[in-house]
Amino acid sequence: MPTPAQPPAFSFASIDAQHVEDALALMGPNWTTWMVMTLAQERSPLRVRDAAARLPFISEQYVGRRLATMHSNGLVVRADERRGAPYRLSALGESLIPVYRTLADWSRAYLSPGAMAEAERVEDAVQRLRLRHTTAMVQALDVNGPMRFVHVAEQTGLDYSHTQQRLLRLQADGLVTRTDPRHGAPYVLTDAGRALGPVYAVVGHWSAALPTQWAPPPPAPVAAAQRTHPSVPLGADGARTAAALRRSTAVPASLFSHAPQPQPRVPSYVTAQSTPGRSR
Repeated sequence: MPTPAQPPAFSFASIDAQHVEDALALMGPNWTTWMVMTLAQERSPLRVRDAAARLPFISEQYVGRRLATMHSNGLVVRADERRGAPYRLSALGESLIPVYRTLADWSRAYLSPGAMAEAERVEDAVQRLRLRHTTAMVQALDVNGPMRFVHVAEQTGLDYSHTQQRLLRLQADGLVTRTDPRHGAPYVLTDAGRALGPVYAVVGHWSAALPTQWAPPPPAPVAAAQRTHPSVPLGADGARTAAALRRSTAVPASLFSHAPQPQPRVPSYVTAQSTPGRSR
């Protein structure tokens, strides 16, 4: 696997928020990380059915759709376009591995120190960062220090309603807090928010390799949800994601380590429990 060049020196003021958010939107769809890390560990092309066999908590149909989307976005390639031809990581997909390591290190240090699969950890981190205007708000708070609600809205060019929803989400995700509980108290970055420098640096560096014709999908409506479990992504699909992961407790973090190792067998009871739910 090629070693990418080192990213340039970083400062929050140097963030190109649009490029960072485009990159996170490409990385963000559920199970993308699991697909990339599975292909990286195998180090050989996989057919859809073989990839699905290694991820028994996701339906084969969904695996096929996700790989097809990743192919369109340039993360995976195929030797030819015959039906059933295997997928492998593209150079762009392979270059995600150091990005994942940085995201996982940030999550482990500031968000979820407990044991979990690395792919789950990375996807959770991406879900906290991928929503539109999140990067701009983090940048504004870092550069300008504590800011009241109206000043955040003015700095980012958002209307008050959108600003309020995004700040509530950032609080739920552990990236911002208020200086005190009083109504109208200024917002500040948490330790996790202040530590995002290396994450934004490596994501921004990776975004330079994105194909110029790629455009992110339209942003989803903002959800002012509360995080009930730090390792489960928020959003409409969070409950199904959590249920699938609970059914798959036999899949260890080592399954997606970056060192070559034997593929562990998945116990039959996990597959049996996952099969009826293959509606994902």
